[in-house]
Parts: sequence; structure tokens; C-alpha cells
Amino acid sequence: MKKIKLTPNLLANGLRGMLTAAAITVPMWLIGRAVLGEAVIGLLYLAPIAWSANKWGQISGVSAALTAALCFDFLFIPPFFTFVVGSLESWLVLVIFFAVAILVIGRIQDSLSKAREATFMYELSSALGNARTLDAVAHTVVRYIQQLFQASLVGVSFQPSKQSPQVIARAPADGEEGSKPDRVLPILNAWGLVGEIQIWRGEFGDLPSEDSPLLQNFVSQAARAFERIQSMEMEQKTDDLLPHAGN
Repeated sequence: MKKIKLTPNLLANGLRGMLTAAAITVPMWLIGRAVLGEAVIGLLYLAPIAWSANKWGQISGVSAALTAALCFDFLFIPPFFTFVVGSLESWLVLVIFFAVAILVIGRIQDSLSKAREATFMYELSSALGNARTLDAVAHTVVRYIQQLFQASLVGVSFQPSKQSPQVIARAPADGEEGSKPDRVLPILNAWGLVGEIQIWRGEFGDLPSEDSPLLQNFVSQAARAFERIQSMEMEQKTDDLLPHAGN
């Protein structure tokens, strides 16, 4: 399991989640537990948790959930103004609340990840469609993969034949390999194995498995783009030779 570094940005997001959960506590406490009831209070606490997770990320959502659970226990579950839980029913309320909160955070993060991946794939497809050289394709692929996964290093090598020069791209350009890549993805097209994509994991997050749809989509996009550029170059060479053949 990767160790998450607590950067100033993550700490700030966590604080925002805590303050958001605390903010909704004030009006609920003024209205009172007798008016709202425990079930309504638990549902209302889900709003700042979902908002924090959607706005500032998973750390913020978890911070909001922990803050909400503590405030819920301290102010609205007897005995009041203490973190002692006085009955089995109250324990069940807290456990169910926290489980639902974590489930909500997970669902929101999954939705955000899928939306982000879909946006990246659309942008990658558009960028590759505008590429006019093999080198441009390679650099576009490594740049998008590195940005999406925050990888420490991404490399692409492409060589359609032994007679052709090898195309190599890396992102970041000054990145050092240091060890074996965490993911190696072969690039296949109509000519067979023509290259590979290598990915080194970054400090944050993890990488999908090599056979995941997302990584395979990257490989497929790269292979089609390389094949398109090759076909264009071969057609251009043929057109250049035709006038000479007529003479």
C-alpha cells in the first residue's frame, strides 16, 4: 500500500471538510434533537460530507465524515456532551451513519474518476487526431498518461521495422528510470509488435492493472495514431515517386 504524504493542500482540504460539517451542526443544534430526530440529523450530515468529497476530494470527505460522527455523538446521542455511547441502539445509529457516509464518499470518488478519465480520453483522442508526425504522437501519449496518473515517469518507444528509426518520448523529460517500470504495455498494430509504453508509479495513487480497459484504451489510441501516421508517410513517399516513375 502506497503511503500518502500530507501536503499543505491535503491538510487544507481536510480542514475545509471539518469546517463544512461543523457549520451545519450549529443550526441543527439550535433547532434541537427533539424536533429533528436522530434519523433526520444523520441524513442532514450526509449533505456536507457529499459536498466536501465532491468539491475537495476524498480526504476532505473523510474529514467531514469523522467530524460529523463526533458532533453527532457529542450533541445528539445520549448521554449528551460526552463521547460515551449509552446504548446499543445508539452504537448502531453511529455505525450505520459512518458506513453510509464512507459509501457515499466512495461512490462520489468513483464517479469523479470516471468523468475525469472520460475527459482525458476525449482530449487525448482529439490531440492525437491533430498529430502529424510519429514524434508528436509519442509525446502526446506520454504527456497525457503522466498527467492522468501523476506518474513519476512515462516512456513510449515506437519502431515499426528494423530499418526505421526508433521514436522515443518521455515525460517528464528529465525523469530518471531508477528501477523497472510498474506497467509495460505492448503496442500492437497491423504490422505486429511495434513498440511499448512504460509507466513508473508516482508518489500519489496507484496504477490500474495492465489489462484494465483504461490502459488498454491508451494503447489502442496510440497504436491507431502510429498506424495512421505511418500510412500517411507511406502514401506521401508513393506520391513523391510517381512523377519520377512517369519520366
